[in-house]
Amino acid sequence: MAERKIMTQHLPKAPKPEDRTTDMSFLEHLEELRWRIIKGLIGVVIGVVVTFIFSDFFVNQVLLGPAKSTFFMYEFIGLDAIDLTLQSRRLPGQFFTFWGVLFIVGFIIGSPIFFYQMWAFVEPAFESTTKRKTFLTTIFITFFFLIGIAFGYLILVPFALQFFTQFQIADVIRNDFDINEYFSSLSKWVLSCGLVFQIPVISYSLSKIGLLTPEILKRFRRHAIVACLILAAFLTPPEAISQILIGIPLVVLYEFSIVISKVAVKRREKELKKSFQEASE
Repeated sequence: MAERKIMTQHLPKAPKPEDRTTDMSFLEHLEELRWRIIKGLIGVVIGVVVTFIFSDFFVNQVLLGPAKSTFFMYEFIGLDAIDLTLQSRRLPGQFFTFWGVLFIVGFIIGSPIFFYQMWAFVEPAFESTTKRKTFLTTIFITFFFLIGIAFGYLILVPFALQFFTQFQIADVIRNDFDINEYFSSLSKWVLSCGLVFQIPVISYSLSKIGLLTPEILKRFRRHAIVACLILAAFLTPPEAISQILIGIPLVVLYEFSIVISKVAVKRREKELKKSFQEASE
């Protein structure tokens, strides 16, 4: 009876999962981070090499594709498009644009390797991990990143480009765009969408460590909708259709994040319960 009383008063603590970083010093963490970054950048370099080999395609079809009225998405989304007039107003303008395309497209191609290395470094701080778990999480991150990239390039870019191309304050002013400005705008819109589409990933990660719950997300739903509209206005030209086109997916992503948070919380509770039962035995 005494033993039973002691057990009810002092519940056993669940053992902490094995962590390969437990005995690592600060400098060893920095060294691992350095090698993770180097390995991730190797993936990007491989992507840059692939882009360089097929540079004609990526420059003429990918970079300059939306600048042509024959771009396939204009007909698909029903836009009455016109050709953009592009100029290079600086001596190294086309040179910088060419290498910028190689780096941006190379990063997108090499992003799975880069994300894997970065997450492999970060994940042990959240929970015990295995290579299989890290690999699956990397697929999860890469999937939403590429979906965001595709959305930005195929939906946001056509509307934004045609808005600025056809907007005139006077007939005597001709819209001629600098190639560097064109490239930087495309890059900003596309990469911003790729990062914004990481909302479900962030929701899952924070919910898994107990910092976020579905209840919190539901409580701040109205605030989040306003924030989504503000972000959409920041990322898009001052034109209602483009803002709605990116605002709606942001709201949908937030709602999906609530579902993802529920899944993460349930898994966390299940793991804690299992650890508690193992400790009790």
